[in-house]
Amino acid sequence: MTRLMLVDDEPNILSSLSRTLKAMPSEVFEESLQIETFEIPMQALERARECAFDLVISDYRMPVMDGVLFLETLREIQPDTARLILSGYADLGAMIGAVNRAHIFRFIAKPWDPIELELAIRQALEHRKLLNENQSLADLVRVQQGKLSRSERALIEMERRFPGLTKVKRDADGAIELDLEDFDESDLER
Repeated sequence: MTRLMLVDDEPNILSSLSRTLKAMPSEVFEESLQIETFEIPMQALERARECAFDLVISDYRMPVMDGVLFLETLREIQPDTARLILSGYADLGAMIGAVNRAHIFRFIAKPWDPIELELAIRQALEHRKLLNENQSLADLVRVQQGKLSRSERALIEMERRFPGLTKVKRDADGAIELDLEDFDESDLER
């Protein structure tokens, strides 16, 4: 399943973008598509601490937190997630800052061209896939060289798939807290 997160303070933009994505050919996402939308960046960050996303598309100008700060914070939570930003403003300085600070894969102009958006998404997901494959191969080499144990490699891979999984939450009595609300057994098969 390909998981996408859309963040924009305008509900109309979110629904239009969702419709555009759902209308794209199925091979763009290789698997089934799941889209989650957020009007408030802080709620999106909270969700990112619970669930891994393959791609996040964020608006540039939002009232509470701008898109660059949002994607920069998201990168700390999920460094392997592909990041795109939408903007109706052509501010070169902001674009350079976004690329440098939040490692944005690409800027998409508003209003977007569906073909350009599809191409950007294809490239971003392919780039992410290649980076993840390279990281997995590098980890495997470190295991073979004795620089990384198999259990450490397994923990890295689990954290990549399920952000926060390797961090234990405890209640006031010290018992481990489990949040199974969004648990999907198909994620274990990946």
